[in-house]
Amino acid sequence: MSIFDERESNLRAYCRVYPTVFDKAFNARQIDENGKQYIDFFAGAGVLNFGHNNPKMTTAIIDYIQNQGVAHSLDMSTTIKRRFMEVFSELILQPRKLPHRMQFVGPTGTNAVEAALKLARRVTGRQSVVAFNHAFHGMTLGSLAATANSYFRGAAGVPLNHVIHYPFGAEDSRLSAETGNGAEQLDALRAQFSDSSSGLEAPAAFIVEVVQAEGGVNVADKAWLQALAQLAKDLGALLIVDDIQAGMGRTGSFFSFDDYDIEPDIVCLAKGLGGFGTPLAMNLVKPEHDDHWSPGEHTGTFRGQSLSFVAGIEALNYFRDEQLMNQVAEKSAQMREALSALAQHPAIQVRGKGMMLGIDVGDGAVAKSVVANCFENGLLLGACGTGGRVVKLLPPLTIEQDDLAQGMSIVIDAVKHALETS
Repeated sequence: MSIFDERESNLRAYCRVYPTVFDKAFNARQIDENGKQYIDFFAGAGVLNFGHNNPKMTTAIIDYIQNQGVAHSLDMSTTIKRRFMEVFSELILQPRKLPHRMQFVGPTGTNAVEAALKLARRVTGRQSVVAFNHAFHGMTLGSLAATANSYFRGAAGVPLNHVIHYPFGAEDSRLSAETGNGAEQLDALRAQFSDSSSGLEAPAAFIVEVVQAEGGVNVADKAWLQALAQLAKDLGALLIVDDIQAGMGRTGSFFSFDDYDIEPDIVCLAKGLGGFGTPLAMNLVKPEHDDHWSPGEHTGTFRGQSLSFVAGIEALNYFRDEQLMNQVAEKSAQMREALSALAQHPAIQVRGKGMMLGIDVGDGAVAKSVVANCFENGLLLGACGTGGRVVKLLPPLTIEQDDLAQGMSIVIDAVKHALETS
């Protein structure tokens, strides 16, 4: 019996999907202690957008430590935080004319969502929040209330109140057929809010993912998301975009909503924001909402993760020009082309945006077989969506072309094999 079996909590999950012990990693490859290499299409569930042990980040972190840089600072001002904020403002906020302030929360995405919900309720004086079917927003109680997955919700042990879920307005027809037409449901919701006798009170916020990553790689319809933003504005509710997994260039631009012509009141960021794999979470908040906070009302021990600021600056530097995003567009097209024949199968639907693609095989057992087959053949990926029926492809944005092609070949063969034997 290994120390993991003997001493680690039964909660462990990913190690059961990938039953080996990893030892080293570089860019889009991980190597286990026996020397076997795996192409990584999982990328830390979206944390490692810039690959494992990115050399620019490795050098910057080592230099920072060797020069006795401040490693932990709560929310005190440091030179490295100042530099991160300056670069983020210069490269991300100013070009988009976004006035938002940066609220550092920590250390993970669920902390960002908790702070966003808390602030929305403070700003509006209301309690209820509208979230959507298939949403995933985190595991702590406030964000878990906005999460739709019954398996995760069932572990709470207490009622998850003050959040109501409505159908998500997805681009693809399969989801609409299963959960109801999102546009029609949004019109009905507007009518209810307009009816003073409906018994439905206006919410504090609408919280939404532009791409529901864990929910099955469901991409929001542009017209639906614009209508949602307008409804929030008309009701005096805040629009919160959870860009925790879909942000940082994953979908082909820094924010997943860059091409949707909306301006959220709050944007939740984490995962890839810290660049290297060290934790960092941050909310972008419109100033008029941020003014409702009083100092210290929302705290956290790890709001000043300096190593994440160091690596995060290197991540942001990728957005100084269009080179990386052009590469993402090319690699996304390469992935789509590789899947084109597979997508003709009547049991399969391919969907996604940028370098976040999902292969909906319609059955969780089939998807589980695909994931296991890929692991045996040297590829790491995961399943998501209802019943785990969607195989999710999430390679680092910096993956080499040869690794991408080899990984796509492995997953396509695995899907074909699973369909033939199911």
